Amino acid sequence: MDFQPVVRAPEAFQQSLTAEEIGKVCRRAFGDAAAPVSAVELGTGMYNNVYRVTLASRARPVILRVAPEEGRQFRSERHLMRNEYASQPWLAVIAPLMPQLLAADWSHEVIGRDWMIQTHLDGIPGPEHLGTYPRTAWPRFFRQMGAIARSVHDVCGPHFGPVNGPGHSMWSEAVVASLEEIAADLDRVGLDAADLRKVAAVAAHDSAVLDEVTEPRLLTGDLWTVNALMAPAAPEPTITGVLDFDRTWFGDPAADWTIRMATAKADERTAFWESYGPLGRSPAAAWRARVYEARHLGAIRLERHRLAKADAVRESYGAMAGVLSGLA
Repeated sequence: MDFQPVVRAPEAFQQSLTAEEIGKVCRRAFGDAAAPVSAVELGTGMYNNVYRVTLASRARPVILRVAPEEGRQFRSERHLMRNEYASQPWLAVIAPLMPQLLAADWSHEVIGRDWMIQTHLDGIPGPEHLGTYPRTAWPRFFRQMGAIARSVHDVCGPHFGPVNGPGHSMWSEAVVASLEEIAADLDRVGLDAADLRKVAAVAAHDSAVLDEVTEPRLLTGDLWTVNALMAPAAPEPTITGVLDFDRTWFGDPAADWTIRMATAKADERTAFWESYGPLGRSPAAAWRARVYEARHLGAIRLERHRLAKADAVRESYGAMAGVLSGLA
């Protein structure tokens, strides 16, 4: 088998599979006769290892995604792949844009890690292709993104919190639990989490404001340009696929990463709101948005540490201080 892994340091968070391990996974998924012809590790995955695998028995390649070993996973990111698996029925509204699940295995009998195999979607990643169009055409892309987010956020769930649980009956409970889990993860890697714990304390004290949100809506968790595939030769920017829904949860749509990114700049992305609809502008909504921003910043701090971006980790403290002053 022709195998092209990403070369990483032994201490790196992501650890590549061997060619032999990929062969074992394919045989588990498709039978003893399944023979990988080639496997290319894609460097776009920032959490899971991702491989494009060509099999002798299939006309099209498949995508193999492999979760980190259990001991490497943080509390706030534990079993994300299982969360994505549980999310599939809830994401039926955008199923035509998503890869189909072909196999999944949580048993750890083959390689000691969770893994799933999905169909390969055609298209070019948004960050690579959007810039090939004139900026005057970009609003069309963001209008499509708004429509996708709106359709997901219109889905009501059975509880607050991650789709795969643990579930909470109140939105404030889910938010505070998430903040505390991220803080515990920051402690684990030796980073100061005092500012995030202050946010958690404020959120718990003023839980009634969070609990004005009474309907658990489905949140994409991580959807933005990096998770969108585009048609390579369309005359206008056209989204043909969306990927990586492992961070889905049920809650306030305003807490979604997609909303955070759509509000980040007043540029072409303002077209997002033409299809999505307006956000709430009440004082309570503005207060909740600050709590959500603190949660995003805590998760970003953890990710920057995982990617060994020390300067970016330090920058997160100033940003969090600004959020805290707005909550006071």
